[in-house]
Amino acid sequence: MPQVEAWLPASTGGIYLLSWGLRNSGLVLRLPSLSHIIPFLRDTDGVKLHGTWASPYSTRVKWALKLKGIPFQYIEEDLYNKSALLLRYNPMHKKIPVLIHGQRPVCEFMVIIEYLDEMWPQYPLLPIDPYERSVARFWVKFIEDKVVWMVYLTLSEVQAKAMRDSLEMLSIREEHGPNKGKKFFGGDNINIVDIAFGGLAHWMGVVEEVSGRKMFDAEKFPRLHAWMGNFKSLPLIAENLPDQGNLCRYLARQREKLFSSSTHK
Repeated sequence: MPQVEAWLPASTGGIYLLSWGLRNSGLVLRLPSLSHIIPFLRDTDGVKLHGTWASPYSTRVKWALKLKGIPFQYIEEDLYNKSALLLRYNPMHKKIPVLIHGQRPVCEFMVIIEYLDEMWPQYPLLPIDPYERSVARFWVKFIEDKVVWMVYLTLSEVQAKAMRDSLEMLSIREEHGPNKGKKFFGGDNINIVDIAFGGLAHWMGVVEEVSGRKMFDAEKFPRLHAWMGNFKSLPLIAENLPDQGNLCRYLARQREKLFSSSTHK
């Protein structure tokens, strides 16, 4: 029987030798045994994540690791007393999250997600198609640029502008929400856009409570409301969300410290 062999590019997360057997019904995909796949299965040794419990960025990386089934060691950082390891692995920004894989650090949540997708292709979080990948990256950046954090970190006119920016982001995301009949922005499965927006949605309710400013209205944003229900209903997501009450108390203390220090300057 004639054979066609091809190599998938490294951007899919690994190089696999594929064989297609030509049959009457069309092309039949044949995969080699797992022992012939590049050794990503054993590469989970030494995966560590430096983060902090209240950070949406750390939580996003946790979700990605859990979705891909990658075992890892989580190291909680005190951002007021950063560990020597964190300063060593991220000397430029000194921020979390930082993923350590085989003693090599990977910083910034989106860079980490792409690294995970390259290294462990199971449960892809970014589309394989170059155009679709660019669209996903666009939406992640759009969500990040319209941050809601300024709503609770500011007052008066600056806060009002942050509110307008946040509502604009929600309105556009509502308009371009999950396709009809689909639960997630990634379709039937969670992708990087879901992870990015999920890292915003849970914290938005906390920001609203702490700042006293209402942003999300279920009637005004029905598609996003349905998406949020689907997203948080997944055990893997729900089990790795920080408690909302604890978050409220934490952000309230942070806000009080910020305004207190500003007053005394």
